[in-house]
Amino acid sequence: MTAASIAGSGVPPTGSIPHGRPAGSVEIIDLNGLRNIEFGDTEDELTQRGILRTSLDACGPMLVGHDTVSPVFMDDRLVLLWVGDPMRTPEGITVGSPVDQVWARYQLVTRLDAPQGTHRLDGLLARSGDRAYLFLHDGRTVRKTIAGYADWARRLFDEGVGPC
Repeated sequence: MTAASIAGSGVPPTGSIPHGRPAGSVEIIDLNGLRNIEFGDTEDELTQRGILRTSLDACGPMLVGHDTVSPVFMDDRLVLLWVGDPMRTPEGITVGSPVDQVWARYQLVTRLDAPQGTHRLDGLLARSGDRAYLFLHDGRTVRKTIAGYADWARRLFDEGVGPC
């Protein structure tokens, strides 16, 4: 996992976001990815389409128009997306959602306990086939959402890796 390319979350946008979405509007992250960005896409494909750019001010590649999303690549393929506010899942889970809602809205949820003595958050892995959401939480509310391939989400949690 340490070889993964992980981008920073950036600064929340102000004004208008590309594609006519007003700042603060909610966008959906599902188990395929985002609009025009799918898990399994290569860095080259996304760069050629003008969706991925590398900035000297960031710690890794960034997705154009998605300042609160950090892509994770492994072997040149998009495997995970760390998403921040205002992203939500199709089931309505977002940063600030009560943990009880995760249990209620997903059929296959696995509790992941952070190692004792660390400052890491516990997780809930909501799996569907080879994909999953990893919801990091403080025991009461979701604090971060990661979506993508289930095995990579679990590995990320186990190794305690995060964006810059």
